[in-house]
Amino acid sequence: MSRLPRSLVRAVPLLLVAAVSASVPARADDMPVIKVEMRDGVIIPTVIEVPANTRFKLEISNTGQTPVEFESTELRREKALAAGSTSAIVFRTLDAGTYQVFDDFHPEAKATLVAK
Repeated sequence: MSRLPRSLVRAVPLLLVAAVSASVPARADDMPVIKVEMRDGVIIPTVIEVPANTRFKLEISNTGQTPVEFESTELRREKALAAGSTSAIVFRTLDAGTYQVFDDFHPEAKATLVAK
């Protein structure tokens, strides 16, 4: 009985992992990404439209010179960002409706998140 070359024996597990990975869809790629800009007391856009009952990512960029904190009491979410940074919050699903959001560090900065 002949033996397989060592290089082939080592490659088989890697090939199996690659084949399985290729058959699984990339969840991050098919997730909608909604971009929000926060800048020294301003949230852009002031009406943030997101899909209801769908997993999505809210990408928040702080383009200002001071720290910001994206926050929503109703959604029970908050994210603090240093000046010049970007981060994201992934929502599994969100019921259709209107939710208030604000910048906890700049109380005058308010926006409305609308899931539809």
